[in-house]
Amino acid sequence: MTEPNGSTLPRPGSDEPRTGLGTTLHAAHPGPQEPPETRGRTTIADGVVEKIAGIAAREVPGIHALGGGFTRTMGAMRDRVPGGHPSAGRGVKVEVGEKQTAIDLQVVVEYGVSITDLAAEVRENVIAAVERMTGLEVVEVNIAVNDVHLPDEDTHETGEARVH
Repeated sequence: MTEPNGSTLPRPGSDEPRTGLGTTLHAAHPGPQEPPETRGRTTIADGVVEKIAGIAAREVPGIHALGGGFTRTMGAMRDRVPGGHPSAGRGVKVEVGEKQTAIDLQVVVEYGVSITDLAAEVRENVIAAVERMTGLEVVEVNIAVNDVHLPDEDTHETGEARVH
């Protein structure tokens, strides 16, 4: 017996299983299988995006350190503790959704560097790294310049050695 939509119904009194759509299970043809990359779900933790963004920001010449004064001070103490290690995500905050992310950076710049040019370069590097590695769309990178590192300042005051 065939319904108007073309599905076959089991004969009355038959023990054939039915789906909720009125077709028999053996009559349902499996569609083409989904490509492997679309089977399942990938979630990316905030900390992963923070680390990627932090490393990408530090790669830009003219960035002395990331984080505000208190963050850098606490980080410096944590780094001096045996077994402690520098945090790649220090000075970085992110909001991660299913397909998009927003990033906030707190930076210390080297004296003499054009802050507007530096901010544009940091944005480009961070966006490229995060989008390439995670597949997330970076909707914004907000940069707060918290300090300027003077050439005669000791690097231990900020808690981070220069990364260049």
